[in-house]
Amino acid sequence: MTLTLLILTWALPLAGAIVPWLGARARVIGIAATAGGAGSLAAAVTLAVRMLSGHPIERLDGFVYLDSLSAFFVVTVALVVTLAGLGSYSYLRAEEERGELSPLQVRLYGTSFALFAALMIAALETGNLGLLWVLIEASTLASAVLVALEARASSLEAAWKYIIISSFGVTIALVGTLFVYYSAASLRMSPDQRLTWPSLFAHAGALQAPSLRFAFLLVLVGYGTKVGLAPMHTWLPDAHSEAPSPASAMLSAALLNTGMYAIIRFQALTAAVLGRYANDVLLVFGFASILVGALFMIGCGNFKRLFAYSSIEHMGVIAVGLGFGGALGIYGALLQVLTHAIGKSVLFLTSGEVVLRYRTRTASEVRGLLSLTPVVGLALLLGSLAILGSPPFGVFLSEFTIVRASFTGPASWLGFLLLALLVTAFIAFARTTTGMVFGRPSGEAVIERAATSRVAAAPLLAGLGLLLVLGIWIPAGLNDLIMHSIRLIP
Repeated sequence: MTLTLLILTWALPLAGAIVPWLGARARVIGIAATAGGAGSLAAAVTLAVRMLSGHPIERLDGFVYLDSLSAFFVVTVALVVTLAGLGSYSYLRAEEERGELSPLQVRLYGTSFALFAALMIAALETGNLGLLWVLIEASTLASAVLVALEARASSLEAAWKYIIISSFGVTIALVGTLFVYYSAASLRMSPDQRLTWPSLFAHAGALQAPSLRFAFLLVLVGYGTKVGLAPMHTWLPDAHSEAPSPASAMLSAALLNTGMYAIIRFQALTAAVLGRYANDVLLVFGFASILVGALFMIGCGNFKRLFAYSSIEHMGVIAVGLGFGGALGIYGALLQVLTHAIGKSVLFLTSGEVVLRYRTRTASEVRGLLSLTPVVGLALLLGSLAILGSPPFGVFLSEFTIVRASFTGPASWLGFLLLALLVTAFIAFARTTTGMVFGRPSGEAVIERAATSRVAAAPLLAGLGLLLVLGIWIPAGLNDLIMHSIRLIP
């Protein structure tokens, strides 16, 4: 039964890849994407509950592996897939009716969306480092189709940039993986065991420290490229701003977290041998990412690029939380993974509704959202407050926990630096989005004033509701899952 649930988590989204080629129209493809995500989420939650017993699932010599940490990430990604699936329904239907997407483009979207979702979830459910690399690299190719889908010159350029930079980064991660394999060369283990998390952690004390030290640097740079950590972030603003908004939500809220999951696994292995070395490296890359994200948000005129730079900043916050370490730092980082995923899904799906009405990504051309389209305007306003860490939303709780962790260590000045950067990001981000929400409407700029459909509003309201709940109350099951995960990260 457990193995069946594991298969369902990625097989249900994958089944959506068949629907577009059966002659289905946009509406059916959107329903299939949503149903696949919802089914995957139900299976993931069931598995997460079982992980609370503390017994990981290991099959096929570690090629299939799930523990509380991976279950937490699977639940997060499956939730994002469900929200993005609902957004895809509205996006595909609207663009098909307008004639903006050809039948072939609609089919390509449905197929690539399903492959992208399935590959990310499968990557989280393997204990083999080599298979993890293969699945993450394959997700690059699937998601690149989504970035280039609308076939504009800018989107094609962004897709090529994404493929080249991400593939180069993942190649570096492969070299780092080989160094991990080499660090276990002196152990009497089979080749597969030298690339399997349970075996490596069981023999961590016997791994060669110099090789592991170099391996972590390579892995952090390699998978950090997928995560968007500075200075490997250059593909991210272009890809996120050019992709269809549901695909942008997947890139920001699911792909980046899958790359972060890989980094966390390697950090835990490195920490078991080298102590705080991995934490210190994460602090450097984390603060660099927060700084880059905050500075580039200042005066950013494209609101989808603004959201992309916000993702860079938030990935930096997660890296900093992991770098501070301890129960507080790791708890805050993992909670930030979940809350950022939900919040950024809401913002990118909201941006899709804005683009459908205004046919622009330029923030200065969007004014008076709250009066013209109250649901979209309210979602943008509350989503912005949530992602900026305003109470009572969940991001406030996760960021507050990370800030508390910064003041428990010997370098408390890092806490003040973190606060200063977060305030900078808050001002830069809010200045743009509040202008879009409250500014004076420009009738000439508005192309479509139709009321927001219930389907389009559903993921926005559901995401905001979840963020509000997580800011007030952490369910006991989620808290236990995070606490179990913390024990796996030294």
